Amino acid sequence: SYGYVFGCHAAEVSVDEETGKVDVLKLAVAHDVGQAIHPINVEGQMADGSAMALGYALTEEILLEKGYSKTLTLEQYLMPTSVDVPEIKAIILETPSPDGPFGAKGVGEPPTNNTAPSITNAIYNAVGVRLTELPATAERVAAALKAASRQS
Repeated sequence: SYGYVFGCHAAEVSVDEETGKVDVLKLAVAHDVGQAIHPINVEGQMADGSAMALGYALTEEILLEKGYSKTLTLEQYLMPTSVDVPEIKAIILETPSPDGPFGAKGVGEPPTNNTAPSITNAIYNAVGVRLTELPATAERVAAALKAASRQS
């Protein structure tokens, strides 16, 4: 498809500076979808893709040792559930694509791309530490906060 997709996300987070635990309070998700043929479905795709990416951002990790997975079960993988999903505000922008059906562009996968960076940027804005490895687990956030406090 030549219907290039553009999007932007913003996250509001709460960070426990003692434990490093991050709670995502709100997400705003804006995407240029070309033409929203069925707006309710488009909003659902935007919200669901963002919810799916919460795990990528905060909890989901496959640990490897010498090329072998140490993450053997879904219990160890830590996928978010419905209680972990914050309020998500989906904002549809429409710039019809001449190449898409009825002017539509893709919206299935793009919402997963911006969620993790918006969350790590919100963590930086909240506590002043920049995370460069995902997921942003409580342990990684706490370690970054300790390292930052030693440097100051």
